[in-house]
Amino acid sequence: MTQTNTKKTKKKKNRRLTPVTKLICVVLIGVSVWLLYSVGREVMTTIELRRQLAEVEEKLQKVQEENERLNNEKEKLKDPDYVQSYARGNYILSKDGEQIFYLPESNSGD
Repeated sequence: MTQTNTKKTKKKKNRRLTPVTKLICVVLIGVSVWLLYSVGREVMTTIELRRQLAEVEEKLQKVQEENERLNNEKEKLKDPDYVQSYARGNYILSKDGEQIFYLPESNSGD
């Protein structure tokens, strides 16, 4: 029995890594590190693109709302009564023979 134990011990001692096996391990570790780095870069790029997409969608929403508001204003400006009311209100225009009086603003404390 001692002879079998001795053979097993010798086999264990002889199981050292050969230079080729060491080289393969180093290459595999290097490739793994490179792949992990590449995946990390792609994940970061995806996160940045999603952030930019959210910003652009928000801007698009604002532009669409502005466009809708301007189209509504355009439709209103086709009505002569609205144009007259708008000009009188915003540009202080008056009808013939009409006088405009400016009243002082009242103080809320008085």
